[in-house]
Amino acid sequence: MAYDSQISFTLDTICPWTALARKRLLKALDQVRAQNPPVTFTLKYFPYQLYPEASKEGESKFEWYKKTKYNDSDEQMQKYMMLMTSYGNDAGIDFKFGGEVANTLDAHRLIQHFQEEKGTEVANKIVGSLYSQYFENEKHPSSRETLLQAAADAGISEKEAGPFIDDEYEGLMDVKMLIQEQAGNDIDAVPHINFEGRKRDFTLLGAKEVDDYVKTLQQVIKECS
Repeated sequence: MAYDSQISFTLDTICPWTALARKRLLKALDQVRAQNPPVTFTLKYFPYQLYPEASKEGESKFEWYKKTKYNDSDEQMQKYMMLMTSYGNDAGIDFKFGGEVANTLDAHRLIQHFQEEKGTEVANKIVGSLYSQYFENEKHPSSRETLLQAAADAGISEKEAGPFIDDEYEGLMDVKMLIQEQAGNDIDAVPHINFEGRKRDFTLLGAKEVDDYVKTLQQVIKECS
């Protein structure tokens, strides 16, 4: 009997490591699915906030990273940018480091609302667009313009997406509850990826290599066969 395994991917849309992990996981899924296994995999996204106190307006992404992650060290920040550029090139992400870092609740509202309303494939396209806009095009992570573009990239019209985006309270409590649930599950960093198996689950923390995701997917298949 075929088994459908849910992959629960906890992310924040301003986290470069979740962007890397997603690209690598998608590549692993393509490799495994090409083998026509008796298991289907459904990728579902869950919200987390790295910087919940951030304002909606935002602040310099470069300066925030340098200050909060690297003790205002230009040298350490340069090393970080070189490292992420290298990782990004391998994964197909052209990381840039300008723009603003800002509160991501509205981005999570968009993802969760349309994931529930239209399904996981639509949510995946929204997430992909949000990552591309923020990391590759230096767009604000949750401005109206960014969210409308992410919706459009997922095939959702402005007529449909606009009213939801403009009502900042719609879906807000649901997202906050999901974030609290993640904390209750002892998730305190992202990416956090849980692979649901028939007998047991498998969890990978941090951005792993493609082969690591392939091996985990194959383990799920093995235990479900």
